Amino acid sequence: MTTDSPTFRRSHGFLPTEMTGLDTLTGLALDLRWSWNHAADALWQQLDAELWDRTHNPWVVLQTASREALQQRLADPAFRAQMAALLAQQQCAAAEPKWFQSQHPAAALTCVAYFSMEFMLSEALPIYVGGLGNVAGDQLKSASDLGVPVVAVGLLYQQGYFRQEIDRQGAQQALFPYNDPGQLPITPLRLASGEWLRLKIALSGFPVWLRTWQVRVGGVMLYLLDSNDAANLPVHRGLTAELYGGGMELRIQQEIILGIGGWQLLKALGIKPEVCHLNEGHAAFVVLERARTLMQETGLAFAAALAVARPGNLFTTHTAVAAGFDHFSPALMSQFLGDYARQELKIDFETLMALGRQSPTNPAESFNMAFLAIRGGGAVNGVSRLHGAVSRQLFGALFPRWPTDEVPVGHVTNGVHMPSWDAEAADALWTAACGKDRWRGGLDALAAHIGQVPDEALWQLRTSCRQDLVAYTRARLARQFTVSGQPPALVDIASKVFDENTLTIGFARRFVAYKRPNLLLHDPERFIRLLTNRAQPVQLVLAGKAPPFDEAGKALIQQWMQFIAQHNLYQHVVFLSDYDLLLAEHLVQGVDVWLNTPRRPWEACGTSGMKVLVNGGLNLSELDGWWAEAYAPEVGWALGDGQEHGDDPAQDAAEADALYTLLETQVGPEFYQRDARGIPVRWVERMRQSMATLTPQFSANRTVREYTENYYLPAATRYAQRAANKGAAGAAIVQQRQHIGDEWDKLAFGEVQTEAVANGYLFRVPVRLGALTPDQVLVELYANGLGGAAALRIPLVPDAASSAEGRYQYQALVTTTRPAGDFTARLLPTYEGLAVPLEDDRILWQR
Repeated sequence: MTTDSPTFRRSHGFLPTEMTGLDTLTGLALDLRWSWNHAADALWQQLDAELWDRTHNPWVVLQTASREALQQRLADPAFRAQMAALLAQQQCAAAEPKWFQSQHPAAALTCVAYFSMEFMLSEALPIYVGGLGNVAGDQLKSASDLGVPVVAVGLLYQQGYFRQEIDRQGAQQALFPYNDPGQLPITPLRLASGEWLRLKIALSGFPVWLRTWQVRVGGVMLYLLDSNDAANLPVHRGLTAELYGGGMELRIQQEIILGIGGWQLLKALGIKPEVCHLNEGHAAFVVLERARTLMQETGLAFAAALAVARPGNLFTTHTAVAAGFDHFSPALMSQFLGDYARQELKIDFETLMALGRQSPTNPAESFNMAFLAIRGGGAVNGVSRLHGAVSRQLFGALFPRWPTDEVPVGHVTNGVHMPSWDAEAADALWTAACGKDRWRGGLDALAAHIGQVPDEALWQLRTSCRQDLVAYTRARLARQFTVSGQPPALVDIASKVFDENTLTIGFARRFVAYKRPNLLLHDPERFIRLLTNRAQPVQLVLAGKAPPFDEAGKALIQQWMQFIAQHNLYQHVVFLSDYDLLLAEHLVQGVDVWLNTPRRPWEACGTSGMKVLVNGGLNLSELDGWWAEAYAPEVGWALGDGQEHGDDPAQDAAEADALYTLLETQVGPEFYQRDARGIPVRWVERMRQSMATLTPQFSANRTVREYTENYYLPAATRYAQRAANKGAAGAAIVQQRQHIGDEWDKLAFGEVQTEAVANGYLFRVPVRLGALTPDQVLVELYANGLGGAAALRIPLVPDAASSAEGRYQYQALVTTTRPAGDFTARLLPTYEGLAVPLEDDRILWQR
């Protein structure tokens, strides 16, 4: 049963239902396609221009409009023609074959369930904080564009993340406005009887009711859960009040709702995904509930059910430091999942805890959600090439004796949904050069098309986008100063800040120490000279929130505010409060340069700088995250030496100096050096190269296609194989793994014999397998890679039948110029269709 079934109906709130055309408006308002296809903006502006400008929420505009205003507009032939055109466009988009259907018409993949703690889709639906939600939202939008069969599961927060206000002293104040569900572009999931679809789960022995909602994101449905049900105890009604708020007791309950409740919601809807994509470890409890469902359907024990489900679970980690993963104490786990383990999974509590511990038998160790996601997953990936390498180090302890390069973590570098972030002028330029459907299929031709755009058009794009940002900055800063009670003279200054022709740099992100948001303040006098240089002035727009309880982060914001006021730099530096998606759009569209200064390698990916690409903005960033693989001298500028230095103050000082020098000697001069046409030719060439090469590469279109072809499709096939015959393969895997485990300590290498031959060596390796047979193990020679090359893995083959003691002689002829001593024999288990070392980490090395 799906939400398109007649057994479900939508609730349209209190809108008058008898007006002809109102259903069409309602359908348009409740489809978040408007968050990236702005063709409908004119409709909402006509209903209430001021409210639309303040909220960018069609559903609020529609519900707030008077009956008279609606009747007037719906009687207007021009308005109705616009509405009909939009409806036709929406219907055409839903019906036309898309990339997935064209490229994979016979795929075993029918559904991917995407679980995430946050989704950034629009400022009208504030259930996000930043990067994690940005990735989730942009991937849903691209899945819709490409026709990839995705549904998503998240939580509906009554307050969401805090809203930021800067007071007269420059200090951050946290506000928590209520998210009225009736004003959000969401609808309840209702049964045909009119009853709200509600789910009941147990938390610490108490029944907790979960309300369910749906959000249409083009061709993708997002389902949301919240606990603010009247039947719940007050303590439970607030469980989904705040995103990332409270302590670990609240967090574990939210993650149970997301993982266990989320899977139960899919069951209630009749949705049976082959693949579950876990966007961070927050959703890892879905691994348990999915296995429990298989136990009920097949009669399998938990271990076998988990083995069946694993290939269909993908874990994407965004965390670059071990402390960033959620850890729950044994006491919390026992309180909230002890009975679940014993009664539902039919396992003892310590077996459950072992899934989330580095050392499974250590009773004092806490439960790590990332470890559960790994031990319950069929694949793991980081979110940039560098982050993949960092993650292999982070998770190396789970795979003892395995080389770091073989720790089973791949990478898919994030991308952003370009249609959500391009300015109107950028959209027009790209459409003229590449066509309207440029982000809905392959991207191979985009570079050549952008290469043909005249210099004048590229520079005009930058100029118009910068002008729009200056106008927006003035209006927003004036409102900000008025709200915080600043003197009228300062409000007046705010309305006149910045210059439309001045080099504009943007810096916006969470204000936390590792992102070094105050690196530019290392030498205040030099920075002021740079800003106020008459020949090549610079203006800087800042934004970002410090976590509510992070006093050090809040101090970083206040330092900027005091610096601006002390030196009267309002014309050159602006801090815009309450960084959200709408503000982010204006910043990435308008700035000439996006600045990012994290300590390597703590920025797992960092998508903010990708958003300027489509608008012709350039990046100046630390060689971390995505920029470590994107940077080339012709597309932007780099900080750092590509090495890790921790929090060394001397390195911070050196990189601050390098940043000033770059701005003084390269960035500024290139921007202001113009030809006879008034165009900075070198700058425009950088723009062209960046737009042509980086925009396609770091678009969510590429990311989603990569996930689909490298992860989703193989996962669906492997899951189908294991789920066949009521999961018989899972039971066989558990049995074989147990048999190998029983014999493992009996395995041994004999003395390796090496014979020099022409161009290499003949290796003979005696191996005692005991009760195991050669088809249950892989014996190979291993040699470390040289000069950055991959390690060598050379299979050895048995050349004789076993003796009574299970002894085998393996051999391999190796062509090499390397010394024989570089090669070491090793033995690992092998299974048909099972991933080693992810699903079995045993390995035996020749001593």
